Amino acid sequence: MKSSGLTKVEVAFQQRSGRNEFSTAVPYIVVRNFPNLGLLTSLRFLEWVAENPEGVISLPTGKTPEYFIEWTNKLLSGWNGPQNRRLMEENGLTLSKKPSLKGLRFVQIDEFYPINPRQHNSFFDYVMKYYIEGFGLDPARALLINADHINLPGGLKYTKVFPDNRIDLSLRNREAVSPQERIQQASIFSIDNWCTFYENKIRDLGGIGFFLGGIGPDGHIAFNTRGSDHNSTTRLTATNFETQAASAGDLGGIEISRNRLVITVGLGTITCNPDAVAIIFAAGEAKAYVVKNALENPVDNLYPATVLRKLKNARFYITEGAAFQLNDSIERYYKNGSWTFEKTEKAIYDLCEKIDKYAHKLELNDLKHDKYCAMMPGLSLERVKEVIESTGRKIEAGLKKGNNEVFLHTGPHHDDIMLGIFPCIISQLRVSSNRFHFAILTSGFTAVTNDLLQNLLEETLKLIRLGKIEMLRYPDFFEQGYKYKFDKDVNHYLNKIAANDEKGKLRGICHRVTRVMVQIYKLSSVNELTAQMEKNIELLRSSYSGEKNPADIQKLKGMLREYEEELVWAHYGVKVRNIEHLRLGFYTGDIFTPRPEKNRDVIPILEMLRRVQPTVISLAFDPEGSGPDTHYKVLQAIAEALRQWKKEKDLSDLRIIGYRNVWYKFHPAEANVFAPVSLNSMAVLNWSFKNCYISQVNASFPSHEFDGPFSDLSQKNWVDQFKRIQLILGKDFFYENESPKIRATHGMIYYREMKTDEFLTHARELEKSMEGDMLYD
Repeated sequence: MKSSGLTKVEVAFQQRSGRNEFSTAVPYIVVRNFPNLGLLTSLRFLEWVAENPEGVISLPTGKTPEYFIEWTNKLLSGWNGPQNRRLMEENGLTLSKKPSLKGLRFVQIDEFYPINPRQHNSFFDYVMKYYIEGFGLDPARALLINADHINLPGGLKYTKVFPDNRIDLSLRNREAVSPQERIQQASIFSIDNWCTFYENKIRDLGGIGFFLGGIGPDGHIAFNTRGSDHNSTTRLTATNFETQAASAGDLGGIEISRNRLVITVGLGTITCNPDAVAIIFAAGEAKAYVVKNALENPVDNLYPATVLRKLKNARFYITEGAAFQLNDSIERYYKNGSWTFEKTEKAIYDLCEKIDKYAHKLELNDLKHDKYCAMMPGLSLERVKEVIESTGRKIEAGLKKGNNEVFLHTGPHHDDIMLGIFPCIISQLRVSSNRFHFAILTSGFTAVTNDLLQNLLEETLKLIRLGKIEMLRYPDFFEQGYKYKFDKDVNHYLNKIAANDEKGKLRGICHRVTRVMVQIYKLSSVNELTAQMEKNIELLRSSYSGEKNPADIQKLKGMLREYEEELVWAHYGVKVRNIEHLRLGFYTGDIFTPRPEKNRDVIPILEMLRRVQPTVISLAFDPEGSGPDTHYKVLQAIAEALRQWKKEKDLSDLRIIGYRNVWYKFHPAEANVFAPVSLNSMAVLNWSFKNCYISQVNASFPSHEFDGPFSDLSQKNWVDQFKRIQLILGKDFFYENESPKIRATHGMIYYREMKTDEFLTHARELEKSMEGDMLYD
């Protein structure tokens, strides 16, 4: 289907994309990178505002709007600047007069409830900061969701009615059994009435004229989760696990988001104006399946965004990564460019999975009747044989053990290495001629909840007062002693694991907490130490969940995560001094984090490379993400450090291992090494993870794909990947194999091994897809 009814801005971007036709009911426009996604949405917004200066708008919260906000502010503040004028004209915006946003009416899309609107993690605060104040909108013309302004019976505050921030919606349908429940029941009905009032106000305005929204991991629009009625209106409602997992970072953990309700406009609210411009924008391969479901499935409550087919002006604006799984994109992949062996592999792997048939049982008709296999040059069963042989070679590569290698295993966060390639590293560690260094590039403090840190500080304070932290008695402890015996803290903890001594493990952690407290705050006595601990405990106790911590608390949380990483690799005799914690400065915990800088973020990596002199480097090798996230920024910082190191040293023999873990997965055709995983390796992974990653045992910040610890999700992924390999090689290849290692295989890790130049080329291409221009100044 050819696009029709596109605006001048949309036509400009569509022509640049090279995609002039689409097979979906709702038009979509694909852009090259994340900044261009923001530019397209910004220009389309300004184009609409010029025609509707008093129109009704709803704009999103979260990370995806980063460049939309940045571009809109840049264009409006420098409207007549020659660079801006040229940019706008090249992209179809030919307005002579700067549009005024003062006359617009703003409608807030959704909000957690209850939540203090003055908290930085409330959507009200986001809207006020970036849209009302940032865009200069008139607050008097805004419909906002402010918990303080939702009246409850008797003038009570939500903090009194719902003291634990939990709301039992069953009170809508059952009898209240206590005075508190009767107040809560009446309050729920009051909130419901407020939602009806909010809905009516929107409809009295003629509905939303310009809606811009993201799409959640379950396909939700606003907080209309999978299964929402397409005629739904503004309401107080619960969410599902996927949405709760995505919100855990905002609210301070899944323990909180699991029990927090939301107020959201409905799908019927969004579509009540038949002339509305409704745009869903998405970036990154993580959104590819939900975008595919929204665009390619029939109208269905399971896919909330299919409601947009009601609107003639509905659009999807997506990056190449978010478009990755669309049938149109798959067809482009196979049809464009020369045919490669990777295309053959991908087609045959996908065919086996689609028809659930082993490769050696495929018939020529199976290939001929498959749309993509039929495109293979020289189509024959010989192509299947080649894929079977290639799969065997990839497994052989995964069985090789290096000798006399210097491994530098890197991870963006603590636990990334373990969750990505832990079984591979175990086998490497058993070769005595190999040397090992591990480097975690960010502090990782956001993964530690306030409650956990508060509990650890309280336990440490208790042990100090009982005289159980004996190192405090050493005469030079506060001057020099605290710097030493970090390995002893680790060894103490591992001994207590072996002894099944939970109290002893806790004491080991408290030893480390004591050391880092002295280090961070430069304390000089036990009295100063206990006073600072009491101060920190009170600060944490008075903080709201999800509140950004002061820098000292961030560092304290980060050093707890560093201890966890040391515990993992100490299982295999790796010393603390061989585990580096770089704490790169771009990692700030803000919603929009700064880009890496050469001096701050690249030089520390370069200095480490010079010092360690690795022959093998492993790194997280993710595809295009939903914006410039931590994994992407770490990859680019490592790539830039390698470019600098390459000027000093011949890196032609350096091997780069690109792994993925719980966030992204390789297609088997993308990987060139398959590493077998035994049940023993899975057991060690789970045991080590749950004993060492203290902050992760309760999975406070889980993946939206799995309700549980990340180690369980890694195991699930490895098992699923193994099943794909079984379809190619057959189950008997494994259980009848002469190799005990192959016979013991029940999971499979995929990774990509590269030479330096191949990796740097990929990193540069990824940079273009994410940033559009040079990352480093």
